[in-house]
Amino acid sequence: MTKQEFVDKVASRANLSRRDAAAAVDAFLDSITDALKGGDDVAFTGFGKFTTQFRKARQGVNPRNPSQKVQIPASTVPKFSAGSQLKTAVKSGGASRGDGGGGGDGGGGF
Repeated sequence: MTKQEFVDKVASRANLSRRDAAAAVDAFLDSITDALKGGDDVAFTGFGKFTTQFRKARQGVNPRNPSQKVQIPASTVPKFSAGSQLKTAVKSGGASRGDGGGGGDGGGGF
């Protein structure tokens, strides 16, 4: 789902104009971004938690030239952990995409 499709769905469910829904979605995303930049976590009980995670510097491999080693610098990255209600809803919702519904541990970052 694209951002515009998401805005349309929010507008429909909340009885808002597309413009108001887009402003609300932008404010929501900006608020989460600002909180993470400031070192705060954002938790929605049952839905999930947005946090940051520090990744230490490490050595990697250039995929175009596997014999070439590259240094990957340390960084702080955003992370999302799904809550129990979201996990349950996705599991019980079935594989609507036709690919088996994915898998994994429900954690991960973006």
